[in-house]
Amino acid sequence: MGKPQLSVTAPEKEVEVEGPSTPGVQALTRGIQILDIVASAPAGLRFTELLEQTGMPKGTLHRLLQALVEERLLGFDGRNQTYRLAARLFQWAHKVWDDFDLRGAAEPELERLRDLTGEAIRLGVLDGESVLYIDQREVPQPLRLNNGVGSRAAPYASGLGKAILAHLSLEKRRALLADFPLEQLTPTTITNIDELIRQLDLTKARGYAVSVDEQNVGISSVAAPVLNHRGEPIGAIGIIGPSFRLPVDRLHALGREVIEAARRTSGNFGEFAMSLGIQPRPLGVDRADVRCVIPASTFLGEGPHWSAQDKKLYFVDILAPAVHTGDTEKGTYTSLPVPELVGFIIPRTRGGFVTAMHGEIRGLDLPSGSITTIARPEADRPGNRFNDGKCDRKGRLWAGSLAIDTAPDQGRLWRLDADGRTYEMDRGFHVANGLGWSPDDTKFYFTDTARQTIYVYDFDLETGAIANRRPFVTVPENEGKPDGLTVDAEGFVWVAHWDGWCVTRYDPEGKVERVINLPVPRPTSCVFGGADMQTLFVTTARIRLSAAQLADAPLSGSVFAIDTGIKGLADPMFAG
Repeated sequence: MGKPQLSVTAPEKEVEVEGPSTPGVQALTRGIQILDIVASAPAGLRFTELLEQTGMPKGTLHRLLQALVEERLLGFDGRNQTYRLAARLFQWAHKVWDDFDLRGAAEPELERLRDLTGEAIRLGVLDGESVLYIDQREVPQPLRLNNGVGSRAAPYASGLGKAILAHLSLEKRRALLADFPLEQLTPTTITNIDELIRQLDLTKARGYAVSVDEQNVGISSVAAPVLNHRGEPIGAIGIIGPSFRLPVDRLHALGREVIEAARRTSGNFGEFAMSLGIQPRPLGVDRADVRCVIPASTFLGEGPHWSAQDKKLYFVDILAPAVHTGDTEKGTYTSLPVPELVGFIIPRTRGGFVTAMHGEIRGLDLPSGSITTIARPEADRPGNRFNDGKCDRKGRLWAGSLAIDTAPDQGRLWRLDADGRTYEMDRGFHVANGLGWSPDDTKFYFTDTARQTIYVYDFDLETGAIANRRPFVTVPENEGKPDGLTVDAEGFVWVAHWDGWCVTRYDPEGKVERVINLPVPRPTSCVFGGADMQTLFVTTARIRLSAAQLADAPLSGSVFAIDTGIKGLADPMFAG
């Protein structure tokens, strides 16, 4: 079939401006729409899927697809009958990045951040073994920074440098750090390579880097990387100023702003599932049956476990790595900082706890803080970390992993038996998350947050086998993202909605039974507990919320309790 006509010849002696109704413009617009839909899909799309998503007539869609394939903008895979982006688009993308003007693209963002913060804003690149500042914007201040454009900083001791280092490939990072010693520039400079690597992993998970008095005493900064189309850092944007004007809390509150500035500079290239936007706050007054029981300011509160034996709520902060022990009656908690990203904490029948730190399953003794390694199932993927985890009613531990930078399809689902043996149960997940089992132990629920989907498997309690994965619920994007979950005694599934301000209860068929709004936008997980097991405890997050958003939701990062009137199921301990 012939290609669609993409231009219209104007009548002689007349000049017409093509409008939206011009056939050629319509074809062009529809072609771009098709490319955008294919680009947004995690895998190739079939003709019927494109037909449904575009709403175009069959004949029109068929002609446009054929034209896009002929022009090498789309490729057609005859094995599975799907359309994917083709090589010509990548050739164009390479040309764009070959000619990319970093300073020019960043200029409006530097000025915007300067006006927003009243601090110096810098643009830097990695040049050899140092960070070179290539642009800066300042406002008049009684105290000004001495060094500026053309000056250099140690990458391991500066916000911009750590933002770039964290997003290099592991191979490039290792090669760079192997070439020079970590010099003690100030009393707080990180000079231990293992500690620096842990900080860089934390930076990558947060999306921004913080430096407090590390390059120069009295100077602090927060920065985010500018990434190209391959997800590689080509520079960084940072807010830099005196530490008394940029205390730690303010640096973290500005983390979202530097991420947004970096994304705008690169046209949103290189980013994966690190969300910045939230849904509008639900209208109406706060519910009387929702209480803040542990006021806190966790960056990413997660992995709650209620211990009926201890009458305590255990939970973690993934991004300010710590294990918390909460007293929900007194409204207090104690914290044990841990050295690496931590996903969950679960009591062991033998005493102590099992946790996931980075890509390892570890034992933890809370009183002493002693940590032992139980299993290293993610040893072949050092760029991965564990996220959520729970135990089935045989005491086997199930845990999901994801790439630290949330790159797609890197996550896996693991099972750790009491004897210490690990089994890979499934793979190909984007952001592995909430888990749970039906009361009769015939169904297993597992969430991929980035794909907006909670899956359900057939489950065999005796053997620990799963089969027949299929979607249980796909959450519309305007309702937030499905995060942690728990299952009640009636077989209904309770799900926390990240960026959705709510917890939803789904019936066993996946239909919404009720929605409970919360006064914070980022609920992360939930668990039943309390004396009668009818209280739903909900952990929340404050990471990457702007100062204005935190002012609207100041309890972000706290633990909430919902009086449900419905009995929950106790989460089992680890049998190993």
